[in-house]
Amino acid sequence: MSGIGGHADQGGGHDEWLTPPHIIAALGEFDLDPCAPVKRPWNTAAKHYSFNENGLAQPWSGRVWLNPPYGAQTGKWLNRLAQHGNGIALIFARTETRMFFEHVWGKAHALFFIEGRLNFHHVDGTRAAANCGGPSVLVAYGFDCATTLTKCDLPGRYVDLGREIL
Repeated sequence: MSGIGGHADQGGGHDEWLTPPHIIAALGEFDLDPCAPVKRPWNTAAKHYSFNENGLAQPWSGRVWLNPPYGAQTGKWLNRLAQHGNGIALIFARTETRMFFEHVWGKAHALFFIEGRLNFHHVDGTRAAANCGGPSVLVAYGFDCATTLTKCDLPGRYVDLGREIL
């Protein structure tokens, strides 16, 4: 699942899934989505980088929406978002993994565990018939983004990670 969705699948192909629009609507406006699909039926941010532009290699500014490639690449994207310090990521809630310990537990300001399982969307905008197969979590980097999670109207549970705000 990505930006609104571009990422490579395990076979090296391109597998794009779109963030459900109600998630973006609940979180407000974003300045950048560095993982956006090439073609999208709705925007997730004011500016988008697709697979073609390699969002990891581009400059990031403002409030970032990140639905990164899932799998081995997720940690690279979360590391970049943590360094940027202003954004929200949507990932699987695999809280026991090394990636989660390195890039979420040790760096994020807050989490929002989404109740139930999400149905992502195909690149034509249609909702996938099946859910994504695992629980999802929103990860906030930066105080303002953590505050956004406390105010969103999504069903789920907010967790403050007690990070000092400088």
